[in-house]
Amino acid sequence: HVQLVESGGGSVQVGGSLRLSCAASGDISGGYCMAWFCEAPGKDREAVAIFDRDGTTNYADSVKGRFTISQDNAKITLTLQMNNVKPEDTAMYFCATSARPYCSTDWTERWRYNDWGQGTQVTVS
Repeated sequence: HVQLVESGGGSVQVGGSLRLSCAASGDISGGYCMAWFCEAPGKDREAVAIFDRDGTTNYADSVKGRFTISQDNAKITLTLQMNNVKPEDTAMYFCATSARPYCSTDWTERWRYNDWGQGTQVTVS
């Protein structure tokens, strides 16, 4: 299993920026992709962005052009740069890792991710 710890959340004004980080430890060698999800009060957990093993990225339509996902070469830290944030970005943000290949085909599906962090809260006002 992989242990994931998110950090960087907090309160930010509309139009501001925030940078989330996810530190991975444990058996990270078998992972194919890592992703960020968000969960707002009363809503389902939704996929935000994915970083695939080959460096391919993908984003939810709601964050395209505003958020950027990246990963260090050692695959230890996953980052989500959030720019021009909106009130609807308010949520708990989780990182997750998947040991299943072909991430691009169903990267938004929660079932494909086997390890999750505890989350970090982002509040936009």
